[in-house]
Amino acid sequence: MISAALRCRAGVVAVTAVLIAMSAVAPSLDRAHAAGPVTLPLGDADLVETRTVETLTAGVTLTRIQRGRTPAPPDQIPTTTRGPWRVNVLTIDRARARGHLRVTHGEDLSRTEPTTELVRMTGALAGVNGSFFRIGTAFPGDPVGLGVYGGRLLSEPALAAVAPNESDLLVDARTNRVSFGRHSWSGAVTNRVSRRRQPVELLNSPPVVPRGCRRLVDQTTCARDGDVSLLTTHFGGATPSGRGVEVVLDRGGCVVRTARTRGTVLVARQWSLQATGRDTRSLLRVRLGGCLHRSGRLLAADGQPVMLGPWSFGVNGRHRLASSGRIVVPTGPGAFFDRNPRTVVGTTGTGQVVVVTVDGRRPSSVGTTMAETAAVVGSLGLRHAVNLDGGGSTTMSVRGVLVNRPSGSAERPVADALVYVDEPFPHRG
Repeated sequence: MISAALRCRAGVVAVTAVLIAMSAVAPSLDRAHAAGPVTLPLGDADLVETRTVETLTAGVTLTRIQRGRTPAPPDQIPTTTRGPWRVNVLTIDRARARGHLRVTHGEDLSRTEPTTELVRMTGALAGVNGSFFRIGTAFPGDPVGLGVYGGRLLSEPALAAVAPNESDLLVDARTNRVSFGRHSWSGAVTNRVSRRRQPVELLNSPPVVPRGCRRLVDQTTCARDGDVSLLTTHFGGATPSGRGVEVVLDRGGCVVRTARTRGTVLVARQWSLQATGRDTRSLLRVRLGGCLHRSGRLLAADGQPVMLGPWSFGVNGRHRLASSGRIVVPTGPGAFFDRNPRTVVGTTGTGQVVVVTVDGRRPSSVGTTMAETAAVVGSLGLRHAVNLDGGGSTTMSVRGVLVNRPSGSAERPVADALVYVDEPFPHRG
């Protein structure tokens, strides 16, 4: 809950308490839009639902929904039809809001920060956790999929073999227009003299030493394909260390130094290329006798190039939940599809961006399955929506203060956050 002091700072507060019983079947998106707010299609029809609506600033509201009142027995959280559910809905009316959406990460991409801290750091009004990331690794802030920050593509979309259901969210901060879909990326470096070309698979992510070669100190003797990764100073204070080859280049692409092991400190506008497996040999060849030009293309699902500018921001998600008004119900085995905390972003047909968190794994809020999450998306009238990272990452913050209750004992640090800054985007470039 937001403190009384925070409510005072929020300005005008509109509070409505709605006690209504839910219809058993969720309405279509068109009916939901025409009839106004409907109850959430969660649990039994006789559950009491309470809504509190707070105006945070012009064109931005926060709706707190409580469905069901009796705490769930811990052993019934995965299956109960009595709830309860706690859902927070941040709505940004593009026609009235004066601010802008953007995506922000912490000090660098290798580390994580709590969502509340990311909101404070950017001076944002509100924000939620964003991308899926490599939790539990040496570089936990590394997004697993697309990451775009101020026009810089700093993390490539995941390959279909790694994340077959990746669905990304791209924001134009000038207009707050949001687009959804899967993207792909191809990158390379080319020697300006010899014209040798080296494909690049990864951006700001540690290359993997291939199986069968992990004991080889000299990776150039490996007969298996490895990875080639391009790293910039945005990654962190030092590049990933380990077996392989690393070539450090200056801002003009000319080689500064080469090492037969990975791990160094980049300064100023230096960047590096790391390789493992037999890709080490091709990287060593391509760097000889000239400076390197780097190139890359970000493509939309239809194969069209995506043009990025300083106003471009993006995060990766998993599973589309609504597409052009059609609700998509993801299915599959495993705990991911069971009841969990959820973070969802979508758009309506009337120019609103809607950001949703569902608390879960608690007697006070049991969470939603992927099917239940899709049903919530439909009841909120979203024509397009994507599922962002959830579980212990699900967090909503207003002015750096928690709005929801994360499922862990403490707020989990995350890779990045989608935030709303209550001032126009500075046009430049």
